[in-house]
Amino acid sequence: MHQPRRRDRRLARRVPHEQSRQHASQLTTTGADVVLVGYFSAKQKDFEALMTSAAAELAARGARVVEQIVQRRGVSDGGVQKMGLPYSSRTLLSYGKVREVAQACNQANADAVIFVASLTERQQRVLTAMFGCPAVSLPDVLAAV
Repeated sequence: MHQPRRRDRRLARRVPHEQSRQHASQLTTTGADVVLVGYFSAKQKDFEALMTSAAAELAARGARVVEQIVQRRGVSDGGVQKMGLPYSSRTLLSYGKVREVAQACNQANADAVIFVASLTERQQRVLTAMFGCPAVSLPDVLAAV
């Protein structure tokens, strides 16, 4: 027999937005080794300047950017049709890029992964579990200071 879905359980698992912002504010960038990750479409030609600017912002707040990783979307023929969509709604990145970021975090013993793009609360939780260190978005880090 099929049992009806209990919606109240699912609501209890959600993390309020304030908690995710609080998590970003608890991350101290001073003296932290961070991996900077950018997700850009092929239409965005100035992605290198955006990454450099983000690294400079973090350096001004005392963080050391130990690795910069870029995921470009729409560079290949197949990706052009799906440029507006993330590779994965769960992780934002492709599976291979997630492995690359996790490996970079492990090798550099990074304290955090900072995404140039905004992350949802779910993406933050999933990516934090995958990387073994906090995954936060740059706008949250900049707003917390």
